[in-house]
Amino acid sequence: MFQIDNTLVTEDLFEKEFVCNLNACKGICCVEGDSGAPLLEEEKEILDRIYETVKPYLSEEGIKAIEEQGKYIIDFQGELTTPLINNKECAYVVQDKNGMYHCGIEQAYNDKKIDWQKPISCHLYPVRVKDYSGFQAVNYDKWDICSSACELGKQMQVPLYKFLKEPLVRKFGEEWYKDIEAVATQYYQEKKES
Repeated sequence: MFQIDNTLVTEDLFEKEFVCNLNACKGICCVEGDSGAPLLEEEKEILDRIYETVKPYLSEEGIKAIEEQGKYIIDFQGELTTPLINNKECAYVVQDKNGMYHCGIEQAYNDKKIDWQKPISCHLYPVRVKDYSGFQAVNYDKWDICSSACELGKQMQVPLYKFLKEPLVRKFGEEWYKDIEAVATQYYQEKKES
């Protein structure tokens, strides 16, 4: 683990290579799992504000799930998350004619209808940030459904922290990302020398 400001960062961000391969996985991370996407407390207000604009991008099932459960819920583990459709896919996900899953929120963002891309937990995936007293742990969440992304990352030689530059900057800021680049450079140098 490496400390950068008030974060503890796993070396997996330097060791693991990763590039999302949507052609292979079809965005299944928005469907699989036992809970919705983790949300920050401040993201509740954003979902309240953007919902009517995002609604036309959602499936009928997604709209029904949101209107029955709410725009966000407390899941079975007591965590704030997005609601699910039939305890499966995220209520904000839509499937295109090619069977690929996309985030309805992100589609509205790409169309410049809203100014918020999607929950930060989704943008950061496969990295998860866990809050502790006085620090945040930044960890890699290894999941078999991302094996094609690991293969593509290895082929392209893209470390996880580089693939996730945009969401890491969004979450922690430019200066933090410059620090992680410096830590990575030192980490690779020390590894080469050992």
